[in-house]
Amino acid sequence: MPAPETTSRSVAVVTLGCTRNDVDSEELAGRLAAGGWTLVDDAAEADVAVVNTCGFVEQAKKDSIDSLLEASSLKEHGRTQKVVAVGCLAERYGQTLADELPEADAVLGFDTYADMSTHLRTILDGGTVASHVPSDRRKLLPLSPATRQDASADVALPGHSAPRARLDSGPWAPLKIASGCDRRCAFCAIPMFRGSFVSRRPTDVLDEARWLAGQGVRELFLVSENSTSYGKDLGDLALMDALLPELAGIDGIERVRVSYLQPAEVRPGLLDAMVAVPEVMPWFDLSFQHASAPLLRRMRRFGGTESFLGLIDDVRRRSPLAGIRSNVIVGFPGETEAEVDELAEFLTAARLDVVGVFGYSDEDGTEGELLPDKVAPEAIAERVARITDLVEELTAQRAEDRIGETVRVLVEEVDAVDGPDGHVVGRAEHQGPDVDGTTRVHGVTARVGETVLATVVGTEGIDLVAEPT
Repeated sequence: MPAPETTSRSVAVVTLGCTRNDVDSEELAGRLAAGGWTLVDDAAEADVAVVNTCGFVEQAKKDSIDSLLEASSLKEHGRTQKVVAVGCLAERYGQTLADELPEADAVLGFDTYADMSTHLRTILDGGTVASHVPSDRRKLLPLSPATRQDASADVALPGHSAPRARLDSGPWAPLKIASGCDRRCAFCAIPMFRGSFVSRRPTDVLDEARWLAGQGVRELFLVSENSTSYGKDLGDLALMDALLPELAGIDGIERVRVSYLQPAEVRPGLLDAMVAVPEVMPWFDLSFQHASAPLLRRMRRFGGTESFLGLIDDVRRRSPLAGIRSNVIVGFPGETEAEVDELAEFLTAARLDVVGVFGYSDEDGTEGELLPDKVAPEAIAERVARITDLVEELTAQRAEDRIGETVRVLVEEVDAVDGPDGHVVGRAEHQGPDVDGTTRVHGVTARVGETVLATVVGTEGIDLVAEPT
């Protein structure tokens, strides 16, 4: 770690994309703070704006480029002098992005994170740092998961084990348990720029969890590209089962939530472990992507309507009030109208709490990009609209089914009005952060980070309205 400079310079870290990127940003912030930089929230008030980009799908790429252009416009007036692109879009496209976006003063990959403070000083002083040259990061680690842990010490794994500074003061925080992915889904480029799957050691996860608890965090949101693979490179696929009660036992931690479970890898033992620990939320993030078994095979995935409904039954048999969320893709090459019908029938039977609906688009370097039988863009748009309308109706019905339930709401916002007209907003046990709906509790006084016991009395789409119990 470079020695801090005596003259403080300021930096703002702007984050786009998923919660895994949030962890990466806080790792960068921690490194920069240790290097003597002053962290500020507003890019307009910073000497350097570091934009942590997302490169997942076309819209995310567009949002990232827009954010880089917006930050670059600050250089025309005000304090901001330099804008640096990092994150998945920078890692994925590197020099090409730099050539096409001269407004960015540097495009840096994951390998630069460990020495980011030095790089930013160089850029701010008028020097240059070579733009990242992309490569397939899956080739940086051994093919066998069992041999990766030692080799990973020489490979940059963002958010894996590094100092961290919180950029958000809310009562929940993402906690990365692994990096990368070994799956080869035909529509997804993430493994190419995130690399092969590597678990964080439980001791490192627990140490960071204790630090987060000391920062006022009450809910740990465990994130990775595939949480069901946790421990396979450490020789123990049941390692998550043992980790959950240890996380739940940390002083100050009231909730633990596990994200991104691959349906084909979900073990009965993992389900049992999740429902056995009261602090582990009854929330299951199951990445189905579709329901047609033949289409899923073309996607290089496994499962189908029958096995997915069986998994949902297994979850609800153990935890009848559990929240279950998923994502689905329509318009994958070769998808037929009959397969869209099957997806609609599956979603109707599944009664999921939240479903994200995405239209397929070719991603550079993926198998899907080369497949024949492309679905016309107008047909994809029609299918997205159809499934989205169905999902909105089904998830609203699912929320209405919860009227009368008693819920524990982690308060995230407090209305300024005291008394019976005041309210707090937070999330019940079955609601994940950011996109899974909220619960508004009327007539209660509480502070952010406290838990309120309430009864659901109404709904607004997937959001719940409740009164204190």
